[in-house]
Amino acid sequence: MGMKKCALVCNPNSGHNKKKPIIEKMIDVLKEYDYETEVYYTKYSGHAKKIIMSLKDDIDLVVSLGGDGTFNEVVTGNFKRPKKLLLSHIPLGTTNDLGAIFGLGKNPIINLKMILEGTVKGIDICMINDQPFVYVAGLGKFTDVAYNTPRKLKKNFGYMAYMFNALKSFNQKTHLFEMSYEIDGEVYTGLYSFALVCNARRMAGINVFQDVKMDDGKFEVLFSNITAKKDIIKSLYYFKANGIKNVPGFYFFRTDNLKIRLKDYPKNNWCIDGEKLRDRSLTFDIKIVKGLEMLLHNKELKNIFLSLIHI
Repeated sequence: MGMKKCALVCNPNSGHNKKKPIIEKMIDVLKEYDYETEVYYTKYSGHAKKIIMSLKDDIDLVVSLGGDGTFNEVVTGNFKRPKKLLLSHIPLGTTNDLGAIFGLGKNPIINLKMILEGTVKGIDICMINDQPFVYVAGLGKFTDVAYNTPRKLKKNFGYMAYMFNALKSFNQKTHLFEMSYEIDGEVYTGLYSFALVCNARRMAGINVFQDVKMDDGKFEVLFSNITAKKDIIKSLYYFKANGIKNVPGFYFFRTDNLKIRLKDYPKNNWCIDGEKLRDRSLTFDIKIVKGLEMLLHNKELKNIFLSLIHI
């Protein structure tokens, strides 16, 4: 029986690490686990998606090496394939929410070994107008910070670059957008400062939700109509003291279907997995789809999955 085949898809612009020695060590580790590895470097935004779509069906494992946005591209490309490939992800970005959600640390070589000794799980993926996102989509106040923070600042200052941009956003006037939304057959209308749709407990380096499972067929939804600076500060206090569901001005739902209709085009685009959504529609249909398998480190499985049955 021959060696298994691995495609290593690397974003050379993610994180601070020098990639060449890391890649060389990864190839050695993969060889120890009986994988023959082909390395693909992304050259532009959207390239990872095209790489995944072009891979042959005989690839046994895809390793994504980069930030959350890189993995979003890998997932997007995988959903466009007739035959889906087994995926894994090793974080090299700035905040690395997905890496933390999956129980990974900062050492990519250790992460790789833990993944290769891990378990294959089926995870839910959210779709917003047929565009996949793995763990979060946001619209409105603060949600554009991730994609509006310059890459050079992120490379030089890491997480603090996001904090600087978030502070700038805090000091700017909060814009409300009028929208109606339908959840489980109920229709609501109002003015809102931001909307979040999540399939994980963590975003922007903070654990926001509790008891979130990535295979329960549902996602979490949060709307807010808070605008005043003093109320934003109060909401942070209530969040820390009582949890996200008990903050005045926050509206929380857990569902498997959400339809949003905006009255006007928003000031900024949706942010999905830390990147800008190019879709400038006024109507957004958000749902859960199955069919994505990942090879994951065993550490967090009991915390992020309902079922511990191995695929």
